[in-house]
Amino acid sequence: MDLLIADIPLSTPSPASGRGARYEIAAVVLAAGASRRFGSDKLRHPVTRHGVTLPLAAHSLQPWLEIFRRVTVVVRPGTGAFCHEIETALGAAKSAPIRWVVCKDAADGMADSLACGVHANRDAEGWLIGLADMPAVPLAAIASVRNALLGGAGLAAPACEGRRGHPVGFAAHYREELLALQGDAGARHWLERDNSRVVHIETSDDGIFADIDIPDDLVTI
Repeated sequence: MDLLIADIPLSTPSPASGRGARYEIAAVVLAAGASRRFGSDKLRHPVTRHGVTLPLAAHSLQPWLEIFRRVTVVVRPGTGAFCHEIETALGAAKSAPIRWVVCKDAADGMADSLACGVHANRDAEGWLIGLADMPAVPLAAIASVRNALLGGAGLAAPACEGRRGHPVGFAAHYREELLALQGDAGARHWLERDNSRVVHIETSDDGIFADIDIPDDLVTI
């Protein structure tokens, strides 16, 4: 698995308070999918939420940018125009924490993108993994999973009526397993294997389930 950061204007992240370049919990948002089922680039599709129209990925990133000083967004090669569009839509100040990371093996599956994002933040004490096609995930869910990791949870995720949603948090204990991920398997099997260790944060907001795969899914947000 190779990590590339190239051909894309990188925004300058704010420094972590008192920790130099180290971040206690790293925010990683995966945006490297090909949108095959959607029929066009879904992450650039205009979506109106709360009276504001933005590309879908920009809506997804907004709560992350309010919580974290730096947000690593993993993209596939050749997406410079997409990155520029998202930064323009969000504005210079709001998009400043974004760190665009290009995963050259993104076409091999989501697991490669996840490993790439962790590699870019391998010294972190934990990783909070989100998806750029989930624009309805509430800020509170993201913050609560981060706080669970900071509180010592090995695995954490929001849940609604007994069903686990996104984002998912992993403590440093999973570093080597995350870095070794390949293909489409992702980290779901660890959540099943280590289910007794998962801290579930209850929420009534079903935005934690609302990912956009096909155009009809837009009605869920």
